[in-house]
Amino acid sequence: MGWREENNDKTYNDEEVEAILKEELPHWYLEKGWIRRKYKTSGWKSTLMVVNTVGHLAEAGFHHPDLTVSYAFVIVKLMNHAAKGITNKDFALAKKIEEVVMWQPGLDDGALPGTPDDARFKYLKYD
Repeated sequence: MGWREENNDKTYNDEEVEAILKEELPHWYLEKGWIRRKYKTSGWKSTLMVVNTVGHLAEAGFHHPDLTVSYAFVIVKLMNHAAKGITNKDFALAKKIEEVVMWQPGLDDGALPGTPDDARFKYLKYD
């Protein structure tokens, strides 16, 4: 299917969306037809890092959220405009955003230590 062809993605009703969010994306919520997530940051530079990360993932997936950007937070809103509702594309992109933005390598057993536990280096407020 080309990107301009008719969209036949299955949309979910509010109850289905709520159940999926509860099970798979507990920090996201449904409001006014959108699934949403607020990422709290330590300031403008950190906010821009989150925005650029979300932008890269959205463009790579060719599914674009609405963003509200402020000094110390970013709100990501997803809804499939073509389908006029929440679809698997919204959940898939939300999961990828959550995975990448909230990644804490210091919690893994890998070679990367993660951001030091020092206010000078903190940029994101993890849940």
